[in-house]
Amino acid sequence: MSDETLNGYRQSIDNIDAALVFLLAERFKVTKAVGRYKARAGLPPADPGREEEQIARLRGLADDAQLDADFSEKFLRFIIDEVIRHHERVREAE
Repeated sequence: MSDETLNGYRQSIDNIDAALVFLLAERFKVTKAVGRYKARAGLPPADPGREEEQIARLRGLADDAQLDADFSEKFLRFIIDEVIRHHERVREAE
């Protein structure tokens, strides 16, 4: 049985998911370059002040977008933690 309305929603979801994957890939490409720069410059892998600024900024954006700010913070924290792990690995390899 075909449900055109449901199929249309699912197509949109699939497109959004694909866009998210490409956005994350681009973000991690840049943050990996940051990690290499930090390692060469002797900077620490983490920047807690910057992280807190970003979380506060994105919580505000989430509120503006009517997205659960707690969810957005958890999502961003997951990304930040992964970036820090990448930076630590790069620093150890240098």
